[in-house]
Amino acid sequence: MPLINRFAETHASLTVIRRDLHEHPELQFDCHRTANIIAEKLREWGCDEVKTGIGQTGVVGVIKGKQSASGKVIGLRADMDALPIFEATGLPYASKTKGKMHACGHDGHTAMLLGAAQYLCETRNFDGTAVVIFQPAEEGGGGGREMVKDGMMEEFDIQEIYGMHNWPGVPVGKFGIRPGPFFAAADLIQIDVTGKGAHAAKPQDGVDTTVVAAHIVIALQTISSRVANPLDPIVVSVTSFETESKAFNVIPEKVELRGTVRTLSLNMRDIAEEQIKRIAENTASAFGAKAKVTYNRNYPVMVNHADQTNFMADVAKSVVGEQNVETNMEQTMGGEDFAFMLEARPGAYILCGNGEGAMVHHPEYNFNDEAIPTGCSLWANIIEQGMPAA
Repeated sequence: MPLINRFAETHASLTVIRRDLHEHPELQFDCHRTANIIAEKLREWGCDEVKTGIGQTGVVGVIKGKQSASGKVIGLRADMDALPIFEATGLPYASKTKGKMHACGHDGHTAMLLGAAQYLCETRNFDGTAVVIFQPAEEGGGGGREMVKDGMMEEFDIQEIYGMHNWPGVPVGKFGIRPGPFFAAADLIQIDVTGKGAHAAKPQDGVDTTVVAAHIVIALQTISSRVANPLDPIVVSVTSFETESKAFNVIPEKVELRGTVRTLSLNMRDIAEEQIKRIAENTASAFGAKAKVTYNRNYPVMVNHADQTNFMADVAKSVVGEQNVETNMEQTMGGEDFAFMLEARPGAYILCGNGEGAMVHHPEYNFNDEAIPTGCSLWANIIEQGMPAA
């Protein structure tokens, strides 16, 4: 089944919704306006049940097919939060809130799933139940984890679950997917280095934490170059280096380092935590300082289940043609909290082409509205082909 014609008719109205969401970005769990719009649309279009407040501000809509003999329930998930970024697109529908921006396309993800929900409410040409899930706080807040902890899977009896993300650099009308580990675990590290403060003119009287911390930053890079198996990827990035003093002539007593660790296997994740603590503590000790490491295991590796990956790839091929679906898409060290939902239920996650333009999390990024019909068609076909009516 190719692109569904109905989405050519609703493309304009869905674009209006998408651009309105883009103008009014909301961060993490503070998605009240977005959630209200979603719930209102789902009720207006005739969802059998609409529940709000799951995972704090998440929204779930239930759509029953014309038949229910199969007893099957499939969940479709879109994220809806923005990022703390100053937009630099210059678009007429650019963010109206300085310092907040839909720089990852969650506005587009929301619009595509809303479009599919509208169509499924109108047609109901399937045997089973579709559950549309709108999740807050993908960008660092773990909204997927919170929705699972709130009992969403059990409450709506979700048996399989699917997710989708736009991907700049891939042409509109193309998809990319792979089985197994796809997105990396995204962990957070904080290293507090304590030495002895002194006057900058008399370094011999102190233990210089800036020098100690600098050595720690460099030494951490040996984890990927000299400890890790080169075939088991790891990225250790120190992204913040802060001292307690801003003076030009003071050696600070404390330095705080912050960063992120990305891995694609549990073994490498364990190695990373152990090695970061060993390197930081022993490097500091060598200089007469102390280092305290806080390692926060945040998002796990996002692992696509084999059967559901094959099914989602086949559906994508039916929508855009086999030549437009990459089934061995390159892994990414980016994190994705859909991983929590895939730990709770079998499912898969696919990338949808967004065309040329800035990459996600960039101030000049913009979701490509031309991708809306393609994404809507994939979602609708997941339901219709996954639960075919007799």
